[in-house]
Amino acid sequence: MPRAGLTRERLIEAGCDLADRDGFAALTLAELARQFEVKLASLYSHVRNSDDLKAGVALRALDLLADWADEAVAGRAGKEAVVALAEVHRRFAGEHPGLFEAARFPLSAEQAAGSGGVRLARTMLAALRGYGLSEADQVHAVRLLGSFFLGFSLLERGGSFSHSQPEPDQSWQRGLDALDVTLKSWMTT
Repeated sequence: MPRAGLTRERLIEAGCDLADRDGFAALTLAELARQFEVKLASLYSHVRNSDDLKAGVALRALDLLADWADEAVAGRAGKEAVVALAEVHRRFAGEHPGLFEAARFPLSAEQAAGSGGVRLARTMLAALRGYGLSEADQVHAVRLLGSFFLGFSLLERGGSFSHSQPEPDQSWQRGLDALDVTLKSWMTT
């Protein structure tokens, strides 16, 4: 019988907190069992396995990031929308480092189709509307933006920019300006 008060929702919430505090790699069923002071076997009433737990945390991360992105991009277009979207990713990486990593956890096609990742992709496409890109080029542009947002945030969080000048903020702004120029001059295929 499941322990009173222990639910899938509580486990995922605790998993989110643990991931942000100690890193997504530290998220294990054994650690959550210790945290809830229960036997590991009792968690299997709520999650199938570690990957099920991690997928739950990933889905929560994608929903939260999509919420932030929707709010930031609402009413904006072109460069203003792209910059707002970029800032959301960078801030999310800083405030929720474990969830930022969790958002990249491999999901099944069914899980991905119902995730906040779909909303996030729609928000990215909405941000690109002001650039007049073809449908095919929008896909390439979303991948370019995602690569910049992810790569810069990971390098910055890892301390890769802390050993040289100028400050990372200057490089971030220059990168965003370069993305805007690239998107404005995109060669359609």
